[in-house]
Amino acid sequence: MSRAAEAVRGEDGLARCPWGLSAPEYVAYHDEEWGRPVRDDEGLYERLCLEAFQSGLSWLTILRKRAGFRAAFDGFAIEKVAAYGPDDVARLLADASIVRNRAKIEAAIANAKAALGLPAGLAAVVWRYADPDAPAPPTLADVPATTPGSTALAKELKKSGFRFVGPTTAYALMQACGLVDDHLTGCFRRGAYAQST
Repeated sequence: MSRAAEAVRGEDGLARCPWGLSAPEYVAYHDEEWGRPVRDDEGLYERLCLEAFQSGLSWLTILRKRAGFRAAFDGFAIEKVAAYGPDDVARLLADASIVRNRAKIEAAIANAKAALGLPAGLAAVVWRYADPDAPAPPTLADVPATTPGSTALAKELKKSGFRFVGPTTAYALMQACGLVDDHLTGCFRRGAYAQST
């Protein structure tokens, strides 16, 4: 797929971001979730964890393991994950239904503890960086990997004790959770969630 790719019409006649047509899991994720505002702490914590686990892997791998992640991490209940100890790390490292990477598992636990330490909560911190006026990208080549907002968000999260949250991961979180609308201009989902923000 060309990086300059524009929205592509699928078999159902709807134009989508090109990545949203490459596998059935991507179609569902693109159409029903990606870019939809997520405003609760646990929803944002789950997406932050999944974005960190995705680092170096295909997002499709993460989508296919998502049910396993939810089961292994107690539905991403922040208080439960924050209480995990060495036995839980060992359990998670032995769980083939998730990505078994010690640094990422330990980061998920550390990030739960860090989220509990945020006085106003994770959602309040993350949503300060929303950019509803970001320009609409006409092609994939126009979608940035990072922005000044994602760099600032990553810096604030790291200062609060979060791990695996560089500017690229922070921007992916912003895209996934509706802080920016990076559906391409020709995509049928472009602007679809604006009324929810």
